[in-house]
Amino acid sequence: MTTRDDYGGGFDPDFSLADLSRGALARLGREIMLAAHLQDRVGIPQILARFGADEMRHIAIAEWMGASPVYTRRAQQALGFAGDDVATIFKGIQLDVGAPHGYLDFRFTVHDATSGEFTLPYCGALADTEPMGEDFVRGMCHDIEDPTFDATAVATNPRARVRPLHRPPRVPAGRTPVCHWTTHIDAAAEPLREIPLTARVRQSKLARLDIAPVPSREAGGRENYSGPLDPDFQLEDLSHAALVRVAEELALQGHLLVRSFMMATAERHGEALATRIAAQVWTGCGGLAAERIAREMRIEGDDLDAIARLLQLHPCFLPRAYLDLHVALNADGLCFWLGDCPALTEDDPFSQFAALGAQAHPALDAIVRSRNPRASCLPCAPPPGGRFAWRVEIDPHAEPAAEPPELALARISTGATFVFPRHRRGM
Repeated sequence: MTTRDDYGGGFDPDFSLADLSRGALARLGREIMLAAHLQDRVGIPQILARFGADEMRHIAIAEWMGASPVYTRRAQQALGFAGDDVATIFKGIQLDVGAPHGYLDFRFTVHDATSGEFTLPYCGALADTEPMGEDFVRGMCHDIEDPTFDATAVATNPRARVRPLHRPPRVPAGRTPVCHWTTHIDAAAEPLREIPLTARVRQSKLARLDIAPVPSREAGGRENYSGPLDPDFQLEDLSHAALVRVAEELALQGHLLVRSFMMATAERHGEALATRIAAQVWTGCGGLAAERIAREMRIEGDDLDAIARLLQLHPCFLPRAYLDLHVALNADGLCFWLGDCPALTEDDPFSQFAALGAQAHPALDAIVRSRNPRASCLPCAPPPGGRFAWRVEIDPHAEPAAEPPELALARISTGATFVFPRHRRGM
């Protein structure tokens, strides 16, 4: 079967990620990584504005410590590289949405099974934080990174420790690489323990989701990531089937981070606030991701056909094993709906989808308005087997909708306009 290098051209009601080529899947995968990474650019400022910098750091630490051990182990299983050595830790970081390739430019060196190091010649998170002043830089590069780097390593080996040789604030100013870290496994060290939130995240249907493999439709690439660490690894190195799985796992990582963020926020400030901020995150980052993915996947135009294709690609509706999305475009217009699926049947309210109901949702409007500011998502009766449905309408006589403030906030990040480098072989 043939694959396609983008989603230009007309809407295909049977489209799936497996229809994309390896090159297209790699590009989409990086966009999914960046979209999940940037969720904090909307969510964390909401905590800062309400409760101050100390609480902002507390929630950020809990969010990543709650989710990253869960999805790191999933990545190991999905690509067959489970182990307890330093190389396995570094592979996990290479497949972590917290480290979009190039935007956080990790460079790894493995010395042996128990020791290694990495540098970052460029860090988009630092580029966002440095203009805010030294206190914010220390908050991110010291207070937040110390426990969260260790939490990522704990997923592989509880006796691993990640420690800085140097890190920002940069002295002298503009120093590169911006930071330099060692990773060491000490057999005599006291094992680090996961925080209680991690166990709660792990119990969700999302964390335990079974994603069925798909057959490759295109030759080339590696089916797994067993063997030595490749310091120059990029998504293009993987096979077609592996890339489909990785794209789905990366989207799942983003959902797990939202879940962890909501749980941490609710524990200290109540479910109502956690739900409100999650909607803001979905609105801001959902709209920004829609713009970037449409550009990367060559979805042009502002009609219902373009919107339909964008909905099929958007990471908020991935993986399909979690979100049973259906998109229909015909003479009657464009309708999309969610069937009964794990995303709608979690046993708690800590999901963006738990807030869906009979009313319109600003995040859905932000996504479709990335193609046409006169578009709206109107709730409608779902078809048999559907739980929630929306009809997309474009009113040519309406005033273009104003950009939501959450999207304007997301745009402040350097990630909004970041161009991923193409720095390697062959594709």
